[in-house]
Amino acid sequence: MNKGELVDAVAEKASVTKKQADAVLSAALEAIVDAVSDGDKVTLVGFGSFESRNRKEREGRNPKTGDKMKIPATKVPAFSAGKLFKEKVAPVGKSKK
Repeated sequence: MNKGELVDAVAEKASVTKKQADAVLSAALEAIVDAVSDGDKVTLVGFGSFESRNRKEREGRNPKTGDKMKIPATKVPAFSAGKLFKEKVAPVGKSKK
């Protein structure tokens, strides 16, 4: 599902126009990105949490030459799915299909 399809689904479920759904979805995503980039954690109960995590400096290899190189420390965005989201995706006690 891409953003356009998500906007269509939100518009249908919320009984609003696609233009309104797009505006709300875009604003929500922008607010999440802004908060996480400022170092805040965004928690949506039942859905999950967005946060930034520090990745340590590590050693890697240049794929072309195979030479060792240092990959610098950086911050990366991270998402952790909530309990309800996990259970919806993989129900406990049900066999895989």
